[in-house]
Amino acid sequence: MSTTQPSSIEENEIILGTGMGPLRFGATMDEVRTLVGEPEEIEESDDDDDFEHQAWNYHEDDYLLSLYFDREDDFRLSCIETDNPNMRLFGENIYGQSVDQIKALMQRHNQPVPEMETMEEGAVRLSYEKSMIDLYFEEGELQFVNFGVFINDDMEVQWPK
Repeated sequence: MSTTQPSSIEENEIILGTGMGPLRFGATMDEVRTLVGEPEEIEESDDDDDFEHQAWNYHEDDYLLSLYFDREDDFRLSCIETDNPNMRLFGENIYGQSVDQIKALMQRHNQPVPEMETMEEGAVRLSYEKSMIDLYFEEGELQFVNFGVFINDDMEVQWPK
C-alpha cells in the first residue's frame, strides 16, 4: 500500500466480504486516507453509470490498487481491485495461477461453482457471485482480482463486523 512499508502476508491477504489486509469494507474515506495515504488519482463515475462512485487509484511499483466508494453507501469502502503480485486468498499466493488452480482453491474452501466468461479481448473472468469476487485471467494466468462487500438476497449490504 505504501512504498515505505514492507509488504507482508497480512497486508495482501484478501478476506472475502471483509477487505484486504488493514483495509476493511465500510471504512470511511478519511479512515482509508489514514491507512494508505492520498490516492495518486481519483476517478468519478460517469453520469450514465448506475451507481455514483469514486475510485481511488494507488500506483505502487508495478501494480495498481483501486478502492471504490459508492454514494449510496455514504462513500464507504465497498470494493477493491488489485493486480498486486503478492495478493493472497485463503493463505495462498494466487497471482499467476491458472483457472483450474483457482477453481480448485475455491472448491477446497466450499465456494460454489463459478460463472465463467470469455471477454472480447480473450481474457477470462471467473465470478463467484455469492462471495462477491471476480478473478481475471490473461493468457491462462490470474492477473487481477475485483472483490467487494457481501450483499444479501434482499440486496442489502452486509458490512463486516
